[in-house]
Amino acid sequence: MKTQVTRRQFLGSAAAAATFPAIIPGSALGLNGAVAPSNRIAVGFIGVGGKGTNGMKNFLGCKDAQVAAVCDVNTDAREQARNLAGLPPEMAFNDFRDLLARDDIDAVQVATPDHWHVLPSIAAAQAGKHVYCEKPLSNTIAEGRALVNAINKHGVVFQHGTQLRSLEKVRFACELVRNGRLGTLKEIVIGSPPGLATGVHPEEPVPPGLDYDLWLGPAPHAPYTPWRVGRECGYPGWYFISDYSKSGWVAGYAVHDIDIAHWGMNTERTGPIEVEGEGVFPTEGLFDTVMTYRLEYKYANDVRLVITSTDQNPHGVRFVGEKGWIFTRSDIDAEPKSLLTEVIGPEEIHLYKSTLHEQNFLDCIRSGAETLTPAETAHRSTTVGLLGGIALKLKRKLRWNPETERFLDDPEADALLSCAIRSPWQL
Repeated sequence: MKTQVTRRQFLGSAAAAATFPAIIPGSALGLNGAVAPSNRIAVGFIGVGGKGTNGMKNFLGCKDAQVAAVCDVNTDAREQARNLAGLPPEMAFNDFRDLLARDDIDAVQVATPDHWHVLPSIAAAQAGKHVYCEKPLSNTIAEGRALVNAINKHGVVFQHGTQLRSLEKVRFACELVRNGRLGTLKEIVIGSPPGLATGVHPEEPVPPGLDYDLWLGPAPHAPYTPWRVGRECGYPGWYFISDYSKSGWVAGYAVHDIDIAHWGMNTERTGPIEVEGEGVFPTEGLFDTVMTYRLEYKYANDVRLVITSTDQNPHGVRFVGEKGWIFTRSDIDAEPKSLLTEVIGPEEIHLYKSTLHEQNFLDCIRSGAETLTPAETAHRSTTVGLLGGIALKLKRKLRWNPETERFLDDPEADALLSCAIRSPWQL
């Protein structure tokens, strides 16, 4: 009896054989550097605003990816993405659940507002689809742990959108730290941009083509204003509203640099043991997340991590040791300058190498290997930002157990590890 191999089984197998008529062009057979359409990884895109579309463009540049479907609650954004990808109308969806119900989708990119990262990602894992999720991983620590558990339970590949890891100079900076070029690591300082404030904005009619109730999703009901949903302030307004971004840019922006700090000091699967800080919050208006802030974390290895929004520190990560410092984000600087010409020897620590985050995700789908930024790593870096938000809110030092993911003898702080979810949505 001949057993039919499904497309998804074909993608997951180490090898497959088939016979083809000689008249089929080489590009369809995967010759001349092309990948046969039947062997491309079909990716659906949930959230195709600015960040989502940029990610989709990166996938379009990967020869073994097929942009198969788009989804957005905004009709204009959805149609622009559909046209960019050359998709038929039936492959553009308003509701992510309809996209996930399709058997011809192998993986998804989730690039929604922060409060919508976890539920579609969990649903995708439950549907057996691999997940590339934008940063930050979650809006609360409890949500992040639930997502990690779902990824592990269903055995899908996961990649977090902290793309700095795929930059060669960032990797080199972390390799220098890991291999002791700074001596004992003492401190890591992260410079991050401040948040914003705005005034009170009256309710406006929901514009045609926007499914506003679905945009709100698990967040509390709130009156529509473009200052909440759109980019009236120059950035998406939801960046600075705690219902959608619990810690504001402490988690939403600094998570890129926290991830690199963890990579450099080898704390990717754990977290700090103490956090304290101070910040200035808006006193009125729609935006309510912290504007300026300084946070200090202590790790079990005695390294101090500082995250600050002041102009005294450039945006990026500065590793400070007994023998000098190394600064990195997209570039690298160091003191002494001789660090920049160091060579990592063949017997020394060499970190995971990737040159394109999206391609690494696709490669790991094929191989079954762990990605550059797997779910546990993503959860740990996101947790640092969320812990900072809790410390700023409570205005006191907090002691944290990174193993149990609970505060020490602090039920008031523990109550902020999760938040209510609007019905009918459930975690």
